[in-house]
Formats: sequence, structure tokens, C-alpha cells
Amino acid sequence: MKPTNQVMLITYPDSLGKNLKDLRQVLETKFKGAIGGVHILPFFPSSADRGFAPTNYRKVDPSFGNWDDIHELAQNYYLMFDFMVNHLSKKSIYFKDFVKNHNQSQYRDMFIRWNQFWPKGRPTQADIDQIYKRKPQAPIQEVAFDDGEVEPVWNTFGGDQIDLDVTKPVTKEFIKATLLFLMNQGASIIRLDAFAYAIKKIGTNDFFVEPEIWELLNEINDITKPSGAMLLPEIHENYHIVRKLTDHGYFSYDFALPMVTLYSLYTGKGDRLANWLKTSPMKQFTTLDTHDGIGVVDAKDILSDDEIDDTKNELYQVGANVKKVYSSSAYHNLDIYQINTTYYSALGDNDHAYLMARAIQVFAPGIPMVYYVGLLAGKNDLALLEATKEGRNINRHYYSMAEIDQDIQRPVVQSLLKLLRFRNTSDAFSLSGAIEVKQPDEDRIIVIRKSEDGHLQAKLDANLKSKEFTVEESKQPGAWQLISSSDELNE
Repeated sequence: MKPTNQVMLITYPDSLGKNLKDLRQVLETKFKGAIGGVHILPFFPSSADRGFAPTNYRKVDPSFGNWDDIHELAQNYYLMFDFMVNHLSKKSIYFKDFVKNHNQSQYRDMFIRWNQFWPKGRPTQADIDQIYKRKPQAPIQEVAFDDGEVEPVWNTFGGDQIDLDVTKPVTKEFIKATLLFLMNQGASIIRLDAFAYAIKKIGTNDFFVEPEIWELLNEINDITKPSGAMLLPEIHENYHIVRKLTDHGYFSYDFALPMVTLYSLYTGKGDRLANWLKTSPMKQFTTLDTHDGIGVVDAKDILSDDEIDDTKNELYQVGANVKKVYSSSAYHNLDIYQINTTYYSALGDNDHAYLMARAIQVFAPGIPMVYYVGLLAGKNDLALLEATKEGRNINRHYYSMAEIDQDIQRPVVQSLLKLLRFRNTSDAFSLSGAIEVKQPDEDRIIVIRKSEDGHLQAKLDANLKSKEFTVEESKQPGAWQLISSSDELNE
């Protein structure tokens, strides 16, 4: 299916049930009408990072199912697949061949050889300090080759995720062949994971290096565009950088909305949220939660530094079982700019606050993406966190079919599904339509979405302090019909 303007679910292939068949059953029997698309987090064989160190893009991990399961999902949902444009597993056939044959390997140029990248006398400590990195040391890994030699290669993320040299012909061919294969298997959207790290250039911080990053994106777009597939580059950074994607005609993520919404619900003040909704582009996918933590740096300049700090501190105060240590190196957290928690627990497991947050997301410009834990208003999974000592696992619960049957009966989940079904069926949320944002009082915000012709309207009236809200629809001027409200949780 081609991408549509309907809510997208983000899920691992084995988190709503045990595999892809269970996922399809759950979608058809439990969430029908609430979900239009599915971002299936990496389902390929992988050596680390729960799928994000792929060893082979041409296979489905047998524990999840097979390509037939993917194709069946593609019949009823538009699908997003991940492509790790920055790196590949050290256990892939390409890197293993490089280790075995070293300078004679046909894939020797596919990876960034640290000593060949830098000119004589470099890198200096200043060079290392300039690199935008997610770990305290230089982004390298020493590799022992079968010929007895040892040399470092570029390694930005985890130990199994070896960076690719996207400038070399052998890598370009790998990218093209892989993307063509994935689109042929049903990918409507290709998510370019770690996209901003893909270009390395001496004298820069090696993050979103212009103009080369645009040359890479345009090359990839030339591959995917003929099939109608959409590209979604993944960038966690200040919104000014992310907004450049919109300026160049691409869809982007709104990773700022989670923190801005938390700030608004914690303080009861609507000014920052109102300003953000007024200026956000329609050509984006919105999030409150993902498989990673809640991004902090994404909200910089939308919230002041003091407001960001206050929001973080309040999160640790009111969040249910949210502790600073869960986002530290003690729990293998490499990203100091993310906080590990479910969004429901970030709001103190409060049904009213959580449903209001989702209502805000539904009315925000763009297409809503809802993480599977968030779809079931899931609490922090402390048992999985402690069993694995992996901070992000606090928000990666494995739901059995029995748990899904139980949790879906909760009023907050039923109200959320009702809200998502309304979002999927009302033309008021057209991406070609208009948005109007008002703030009659400090603690109140009104958001009106209008269809392309302006005849159909949907309105959210939310009190950020009391957490009371109404959602209404108007098919003719002045005739508002109640669709949903916070009162549903009191019935």
C-alpha cells in the first residue's frame, strides 16, 4: 500500500504477541480502524541493538516469520522499514569478508578505515573533540584481520555497528540494491536510521554535513522515488536542523513534541505548545514515544534551557518509577540527550493527562505515530529493565496475547482507540488543510483543524491545568458535535 494520512503504529515484530502472525491478528481483531500504517522495527537477522545491527536485509529473522507475513501485512497497512544508512553489522558477510581478506577484499572500501581517512599527523585531539559522538572516546574500533594486521575502523554506535563509507561505489551499489529489494517486499516508507551521521568530512563535526548530506539524500531519493516510496530521515537534534528537511521537500519527524507536551502538562501553561503547533509543518510524522527514550535536545530553542531543565526535573519527580540512573551508563545508555521511560509513566500513570497528551498529538500538524507500549498506555517495565540492565528496555515490554486482551479493556485505551479512529476517518485532518491555534487563557488551548475546502472542522479544547478536554466536529458552521472528552474516563 502507498502511504496514507492515517495513524502509524511503531512496533517490534515480537512485542504484540510472539511474531508477525500474532501482530497481524492483533491489528485485525483489537486495533481495527485505529491503525493505518505500521513501522515494523528491524525484523532482519541482527547481531545487536534489537535489530539495528542488521546482518542481512534480504531475510526475515525466522523467529519472527518470513516475507509472506510481511506481504500479508502490506495488503492492509502501509509499511515502514528501517535502513541503517550509517552502519552495518560486523557479522554481516561484507565485514566478515573484509576481516578475512583485508586489503584483497572486494568490500574493503565499504567501511571507513580510520588511518586512511585522516592525513598524516591527524587526527589531533581537537579533531576528536570536534566530532559529534554518542560516546566519550573516539568513534573507532580496533579490528584484528586474518592476515595478522590490526587497524581501526569508524564505529559511531555499538560495538557491532560498523560505519559505512557512503561515498564509495561499492557502498552505493549496496545501498541501491538493498533499497530496491526492500521496496519490492512492500516498503511504502524507508526510514533512514542515523542518517545525520552518514557523512564524515575532515574539519567538520561529522553530523549533518552540508552540502554532502543533501547529495546523499538526493541519491537515495532517486532510487526510491520511481516506486512511489517515501523517505523519512531520522534526525535527533535541534529543530532548526530537522526543519531543513521540510524546506527541501522531505517529510521529517517531530521529536520536539514529546518534551513540549510534557512541559505544558506539568506547568499547566499553553504558550510554548501553542507557538509550536502554529509553526510546525504539516509534512511530518509526530511522536510522543518511540523505541528510544524521550528526546531532550530536540526541544532546544522551543523551550528555554531553564524550561527544559525544569521539565526533566519534574519528570523525575512525578514520573512513575522514572529515575535518572535508568538513563545513565549504568544501564548502557549511550545517549545523554534521551530519558528512558514510557510516556504514560512520564505522566505519573495518570489517565487524564495521558489521554490529553494523545489528543494534542492527534491535532498537531502531521501524521501521528504511536508506539505499541503507548497504544496500550503501558507502564514502565522495571522487571525487564533490571533483568537486562538496558535502560531503553523500560519502554520495550513484550506483550502476550492475554495481556493485550486485558489491557485493551482499560477505559484510557478504549478512549485512545476511539480518538485514533476519529483521526483516521475525518477529513478535517487533511495535510492540505489549515490549522488554527488559540490560547484564550494561560492554561487553555484550542486547536482547530480544517479540511482542504474548509467545510469540515475538528476542534480540541483543552485545559492543561485541570486535564479536562473536549473533541468536537463540525460539518456545517456553528454545528459542533461532541466526539470525545475527558469525561469518558469518569464514567
